[in-house]
Amino acid sequence: MDDSLYFDSLECRDPEQRERDVFNVLAAQIEHARARAPAFAASLTGISGSDIDDRDALARLPVLRKSELVTLQRSTPPFGGLAVAPVADLRRVFASPGPIYEPEARRDNYWRMARALYAAGLRRGELVHNAFAYHLTPAGSIMESGAHALGCPVIPAGVGQTEQQLDVIAQLKPSTYTGTPSFLKILLSMAHDRDTDISPLNKALVSGEALPPSLRQHIENAGVSVLQCYAMADLGLIAYESPAREGLILDEEIIVEIVQPGTGDLVAQGEIGEVVVTTLNPDYPLIRFATGDLSAVLPGASPCGRTNMRITGWMGRADQTTKVRGMFVHPAQIAEVSKRHTEILRARLVVDQHNGQDRMALRCECLTKPDGLEDAIVATLRDVCNLRGECELVESNSLPRDGIVIDDIRSYE
Repeated sequence: MDDSLYFDSLECRDPEQRERDVFNVLAAQIEHARARAPAFAASLTGISGSDIDDRDALARLPVLRKSELVTLQRSTPPFGGLAVAPVADLRRVFASPGPIYEPEARRDNYWRMARALYAAGLRRGELVHNAFAYHLTPAGSIMESGAHALGCPVIPAGVGQTEQQLDVIAQLKPSTYTGTPSFLKILLSMAHDRDTDISPLNKALVSGEALPPSLRQHIENAGVSVLQCYAMADLGLIAYESPAREGLILDEEIIVEIVQPGTGDLVAQGEIGEVVVTTLNPDYPLIRFATGDLSAVLPGASPCGRTNMRITGWMGRADQTTKVRGMFVHPAQIAEVSKRHTEILRARLVVDQHNGQDRMALRCECLTKPDGLEDAIVATLRDVCNLRGECELVESNSLPRDGIVIDDIRSYE
């Protein structure tokens, strides 16, 4: 193994050894969370860390949704009883929209971003131009802390002041950009229009928005090699792109599951579902944290030599809540309908309009189709959602495996 290619040896572990390692840590993490974080003491009552020794056992634990954080934090400030580290021991406290408050402990590389930056080519001593926001939200700090962990100085550019940022890049000659890809495109276009030489800037790690092939090509045509990563304010780094550019490789200090939206149930390998993350962060031990993002697992290992699981990247939002005739309908309600009828293998609610009126139909793949099943499902749908709807029993494997539970196809044009 060429050590210079990898941040550490963890990236090239045997996959079975990695599973053993992370679940050994998770067992201690669960006991730690139950003992030190009141919210987990309540939600994991009766759970022993030693019992959570594989993914099937983990999937039986409750899911913690991002939407729950606001309520928890209001009732038990500042972190909803989920954090272990006391405020006095933190380096920073952030306030993201919601508001949701995120702690940053004093440990180096707290957000684990150094791994993604290393994969993008950043090495000790190189100067980084960080165009992520520094005001209240943690994006700027997430990237900065990763660069510092690699021994790299940072220009804390933040967002805005485009012309000034371009002048700074031209004069200080950073090698690496971190920020959104769209803002990098703006900087590169302005440099071209002004005939400003920023050629020392030759690589970038971007996040926060999609990086479609056309945008990547535009950036690389300007001389900047660009990779992307997937991170969240609550969790830090989740996955990152390597030079192989075949999916996003999971960070080594988390466990990721792909579940049916609205539930905590695992989907089949390769199927699209919601990303659920368990961190091994002892200061903020989020367990089965539902991100609200859709993705899928890619088969096999990356050609770059890293052996961790890969995901396809962001594929949309799992929160498909919609409003029908003035009433909200949630994916969890569709999951509840399915649970009440064991014949249902898979269900998808389709919402459309007819003659200006909202209507909805629950399309169901069923194991068996006894007489009266459609009427029974219609009654349950009305009971759970407080709305009338139809039921359509469809052929097995006819519903798309795209993570969509509520398909709102209404057009308002």
